[in-house]
Amino acid sequence: MRMVEQYVQETIQDFHRRRLTSVESLSLNQLLKKNPYLFRAKNLTVASDLIASLLDAFLSSSEEKLFGDFLENLALFIAQQTSGGHKSSAPGVDLEFINRNTHYLVSIKSGPNWGNSSQHSKLAQDLRDAVIRLKQSRISMNVQPVLGICYGKTRTTYTRAGYLKVVGQNFWYLISENERLYTDIIEPIGHRAREHNERFYEQRGALINRLTAEFTQRFCDAWGAIDWVKLVEFNSKNFDLDSFL
Repeated sequence: MRMVEQYVQETIQDFHRRRLTSVESLSLNQLLKKNPYLFRAKNLTVASDLIASLLDAFLSSSEEKLFGDFLENLALFIAQQTSGGHKSSAPGVDLEFINRNTHYLVSIKSGPNWGNSSQHSKLAQDLRDAVIRLKQSRISMNVQPVLGICYGKTRTTYTRAGYLKVVGQNFWYLISENERLYTDIIEPIGHRAREHNERFYEQRGALINRLTAEFTQRFCDAWGAIDWVKLVEFNSKNFDLDSFL
């Protein structure tokens, strides 16, 4: 466990660095790609409130991706330490490891609410293809495709698509055979979190101020009111359909 704790403390720093970079490099044009109709429906009339809401929506999706990458890499590290696991080269498969004469092909998702129906179907096909390829080279070994989800309480099940769905505590146990690993990693994940978040929110505040000033100049009228028509035109104006009709 000491190796895992040390790995988490070291690599969580990269999550915070990338999170901070996502704020430092963000431009107003990038931010204004978000759905303007949604924010108009919220009756936001103060430019700084609109910028803060747009920024939080942007950061929410960005942070989910960044932290998903962190959890996937953590799972890979743990499987490497416990069973010689390695990153898979098969499409849709993140991790491969062998335990108890079974070759596991694991696709890792950070949380239970991932993807739409077509993405679920693609994952099922990717896992089937990976199983076929592996069985062609290792005929005598049992091969088990797995969807591993890092948090949640869903019970372990075999899906109709043929793969094993393993969630939360059961996922971390699958790759480590440690029933307490799912709680053991929570403390090192919080390593120096207060320090990192104070710096992050300083940068966030400065960014809101800078982007609000730019937004006010470009998208507010002479009285300071938000010009929603101008904003929507910037976001969505592209009329050329008449040439195709």
